[in-house]
Amino acid sequence: MHKQLFDQLGNILKQQHRAEKDIEKIHSAFDFAASLHEGQYRASEEPYILHPLEVACILADLQADTDTICAALLHDTLEDTETSPEAIKSRFGADVLTLVNGVTKLSKFSFSSKEERQAENFRKMFLAMADDIRIIFLKLADRLHNMRTLNYMKPEKQKEIAKETIEIFVPLANRLGMGLVKTELEDLSLRYSNPEKYFEIAQLVAQAKAERDNTIQTIIEKIDSNLKAMHINASITGRAKSYYSIFSKMHRKQMSYQDLYDITAVRVIVDDEKECYEVLGLIHSAFKPIPGR
Repeated sequence: MHKQLFDQLGNILKQQHRAEKDIEKIHSAFDFAASLHEGQYRASEEPYILHPLEVACILADLQADTDTICAALLHDTLEDTETSPEAIKSRFGADVLTLVNGVTKLSKFSFSSKEERQAENFRKMFLAMADDIRIIFLKLADRLHNMRTLNYMKPEKQKEIAKETIEIFVPLANRLGMGLVKTELEDLSLRYSNPEKYFEIAQLVAQAKAERDNTIQTIIEKIDSNLKAMHINASITGRAKSYYSIFSKMHRKQMSYQDLYDITAVRVIVDDEKECYEVLGLIHSAFKPIPGR
């Protein structure tokens, strides 16, 4: 059973060509955590070990180092099991223990923000309490998985956690350049703080963000192919606006969804003005322009 569970994380590590000794250390941390959490369950009634495993997978996808992934697997053991700091240190080293201790300390921190200025103070205190920036990465990954499974909580608790997430954790993710984590936290926060608006926007968009990302990638590839044929060197990037970004812009500018023209966007950067106009002509011939925009 444990081996099958670890395969999810093990496959990520192998695809990243991690050293065998690192994979063995991570596997050992998983086995240790799984034995400690044996018989514990989450609100979803799933075995508790699935939570630290998912947190570890999030961090592995973000290319976190070996000790951070080990700490992810062990991050709840000091608080929720009978194990000791010495046991973690002797098995996995002082670095892993420092990270686990850091996450445990932050988990005990209580937020009760009433206004934006207070939220900013909380964020500064949060950063100051973390001796190692990897502790913040761990806490963000922990919060992301908790948000993904928030549907098992009562509605009042969902709103409370969603508010805390948007005020404290989203700005931290943004500050640390964790764009994908920030976007998912924002969307999940909107889903539970304002479900009516979330599902209204989801219906209007009619495509999941992953589908829109695929659409953008197709557009980028088409433009890139045409530019190569014209011997134009260009940097092409694109993004699909998240549900939360759509909601924020509609709310901030008092606009309807139909008035938004940047639900998806592609940016092309070239070397000079002449090439810029050549690219603009190519775009207009390949895609139908919107009058007045």
